[in-house]
Amino acid sequence: MADHDLPEGTDTIVSDAEMAGSDLTPTPTADPATSGGKTSGVRDALKGGTDKLKSSASDKAYGFLGQGIERSSAGLTNVSALIGDTAASIDERLGSQYGDYARQAADAVERAASGLSNKNPEDLVDDVRGLVRKSPGIALAGAAILGFALVRVVKSGLETADSKSRSSKS
Repeated sequence: MADHDLPEGTDTIVSDAEMAGSDLTPTPTADPATSGGKTSGVRDALKGGTDKLKSSASDKAYGFLGQGIERSSAGLTNVSALIGDTAASIDERLGSQYGDYARQAADAVERAASGLSNKNPEDLVDDVRGLVRKSPGIALAGAAILGFALVRVVKSGLETADSKSRSSKS
C-alpha cells in the first residue's frame, strides 16, 4: 500500500470489505413520514403555532369588526338626525308630503342604526354568510363594487402622494 500516492492527510486505504465490518457502516435513515419521533413533535408544534396564530388573527378581526359596527351605527344615527332636521325645510320648499317621506327615511335609517348597534360581530358574520348562501349573485356584485371603490380610494391616495412629492421637489 505504500506504493500508492495517498491524498495528503491519509494514512491508509480502506477497502469496502474492511468498512463493512467496522462501526463506520452507514445506518439506514428513518423515513420522516413513518417515524413518530422528532418529526411528529415538530409537526405538533407547528400545528399548535398555526392554531394560535389563527385564533389571534380571528380575535383581532372580530375586534376591528366590532369597532366598525360602532362607528357605522354612530354614522347612521348622525345621518338620521340630519335627515330629520332637514324635514322641516323640505316641508316649506316642496310640501308636507315630501317632508313626511324625509321623516320616514330618517326613521328607517335610525332603525337600521339601532339594529346594527345591537349586533355583535359573530351575528353579523353569520348574517353575511347567510346572505351569500341565499343570493351569491348579490354578494358577488357587492364584492365587485367594494373592490372597485377600494381601488379608487387607493389610486386617489397614490395620486395625492405623487402630487405632494412632485410639489416638494420643485
